[in-house]
Amino acid sequence: MASVIATAKADGLDGADEAPLGRRLIRFGGSRLGGLILALNLLSLLILFGGALALNEWNRGLVQARQESLMVQAELLSNVLGQLGITEGEPEATLDPIQASRWLRDNFIPSEQRARLYDSYGLLVSDSFAVSDKIPGEPLLPALPAGSPVREKADPAREQATLSRANTALGREIEAALAGDPQATVRRSENGNRVVSVSLPVRHVQQVLGVLTLEAGDVDQILAAQRKALVPFALVALAVNLLASLLLHLFVARPVKRLSAAADQVRLQRARAISLPDLEDRRDEIGDLARSLESMTETLSARMDAIERFAADVAHEIKNPLTSIRSALETLDLVKDKEQRDRLTVVLQQDVKRLDRLITDISNASRLDAELSRDRPRPVDLAALLTDIVGVYETTGKPGEAPVRLDIAPDGPARVLGRDGPLGQVFRNLIDNARSFSPPGRAVRVTMRRDDADPDRLLAIRVEDDGPGIPTENLETVFERFYTSRPRGTAFGSNSGLGLSIVRQIVEAHGGRVVASNRAGPDGTNQGAIFEVTLPAAGRRG
Repeated sequence: MASVIATAKADGLDGADEAPLGRRLIRFGGSRLGGLILALNLLSLLILFGGALALNEWNRGLVQARQESLMVQAELLSNVLGQLGITEGEPEATLDPIQASRWLRDNFIPSEQRARLYDSYGLLVSDSFAVSDKIPGEPLLPALPAGSPVREKADPAREQATLSRANTALGREIEAALAGDPQATVRRSENGNRVVSVSLPVRHVQQVLGVLTLEAGDVDQILAAQRKALVPFALVALAVNLLASLLLHLFVARPVKRLSAAADQVRLQRARAISLPDLEDRRDEIGDLARSLESMTETLSARMDAIERFAADVAHEIKNPLTSIRSALETLDLVKDKEQRDRLTVVLQQDVKRLDRLITDISNASRLDAELSRDRPRPVDLAALLTDIVGVYETTGKPGEAPVRLDIAPDGPARVLGRDGPLGQVFRNLIDNARSFSPPGRAVRVTMRRDDADPDRLLAIRVEDDGPGIPTENLETVFERFYTSRPRGTAFGSNSGLGLSIVRQIVEAHGGRVVASNRAGPDGTNQGAIFEVTLPAAGRRG
């Protein structure tokens, strides 16, 4: 009673074309998706890193260019101050503060810059902010509407600390310049803003008359421009991250969710197998997972169908002898003749034996999968195994039973990789089947040789009898479960119909095959049946 296999399909696109090999993603640690995730994350980081490096170099270039510009101006002004004669005193010259202040007022300076002149003792002589109309500081904030809360006043202590730090930095710069070393720095001004500052000694011949300091207060504007220039890089990195998140959702999260939904359909018994063709065509881990899940559920579905068929066949096969036993028992009380009662007793005994054999074979068949999966394959010497099996038949044979003859071709060791218990069951089932069909006094022949198709790799074992053979249309169906079609005259109930099915199952589990054929006589009639088992050898002949 086979079940129809339904498939669980999640909503989505139909099967996509197989991606060519050249378009496969580079694997990272054996993972294509891992490579995609790593590449997208590295791309966004590289964009930010590259943007930061580029802007850092740009910032350095702007500050350096500003310092070089101020340095050129300072050199020019210091040279002029040293040569214009705005000095006084003999024999050592000093700066004339009035002349110097007037000269700075008349000849200097862009409004965004500040010039300060110090004498040889580091004392301020002139300040361009003092001699010009420019008033240092910041514009007042707009007046607040009536009733608005009063703005918090600036912290005097904090302002004093800022001023102290600014004066300290400026003092170090002036001191170094008085020693004859030109200075170019970026420091804080008295109001806390960053300024580009250069300080050069003013010389008369070789004598240092003082220090000229030029400041440009547009550093904050430069940094603001830098931050503004960083915005496009940040936006691109953000876009890449969003794209990466979208791709991960589309190619990872969503397919996994679809697989989970399909698995839930199978779990809830609304379907028997998973089928997602568009995911199975993918050449990454999601595709591997989809194919594995489909294969697993199809295998489980086929196993469930086989179990259902097996259960139905078992119920049918057990019902037949039980029906016969019940009928004999009901008839036994009604029969008074001793001879008829003896016949009914014989029928009961035969049915009980048949039922016992059937239950034993069913039990063996149900345990076979577990035994094959539990036992570890190891090299098995087929020659020794067949010799032991045939020796048991020779020792335990009864008069009238078909003898068993063994013929092993002396062609080196014959080993297969497998399990000796199930392999022994294969040959015992074949021999028992052949003996049940053999005429009295006719032997069952077991031969082993290397297969002609590939003697280095295959071993062939044949079991032949002289029975009536197998109908041509049943050469394949004899391996189906509960196949019990027997020629007239053979003993009824001596076979369960599971022996040859078990043989094929074990042989295929060992990577081999078993086929049935007939041995034709000179007149074309069947002279017996042949079962040939082909198994892969454990190794080539040395």
